[in-house]
Amino acid sequence: MKTILLFFILIVSLGSLKAQQTDAVIAEGNRQYADGKFDKAITQYQEALKKGDATGTARYNLGAAQFRAKNLEAAEKEFDEVATAQKNTNLKHKALYNKGVALSRQKKLLESIQAYKEALKLNPSDTDTRFNLQKALEEWKQQQKKEDQPKPNPQQQKNQDKPQPPANKKMMEQWLQSLRQKEQEVQQKMLNKNRAAKQPEKDW
Repeated sequence: MKTILLFFILIVSLGSLKAQQTDAVIAEGNRQYADGKFDKAITQYQEALKKGDATGTARYNLGAAQFRAKNLEAAEKEFDEVATAQKNTNLKHKALYNKGVALSRQKKLLESIQAYKEALKLNPSDTDTRFNLQKALEEWKQQQKKEDQPKPNPQQQKNQDKPQPPANKKMMEQWLQSLRQKEQEVQQKMLNKNRAAKQPEKDW
């Protein structure tokens, strides 16, 4: 699966002081993200959301940081929020794409396929989305093949696990019987010989 597309929107608002403060917090989160300090970046983006995030930048970047921190369910949730609330087609498309990646990593293949399809509707020419959609479809087909294979009967499996007797068991029994018979014959001969030795010689 191709890597997640990260899309930072760095806007310095010329509006209210509150908006400028939000942008500053997002910019700090971006710096932490660039340094690989994803937990700190998450904290900054969450702080920006508390201050108000009219552009959707903080939530989108929060999803990206959660993804890098391997919090896949949290990343999926943030990207879904952006895709649902965002009217900006470009950002909505990227959020759906990233949601698809997060779902694929969790092996939620049908949901990821749906996310990629929705992203393609917004940007049909995007090759990354098309590539990931194809890969998710192939993985889902492989998964279905495995699930369709008949499972072994527990009784059959139990019988297979039992050690099988040797193929020549009958021959072994015959051989042992033969040995016993020969032993009896030898004992009989010894008994007859002892009896003959005890008989008194004839007095001629």
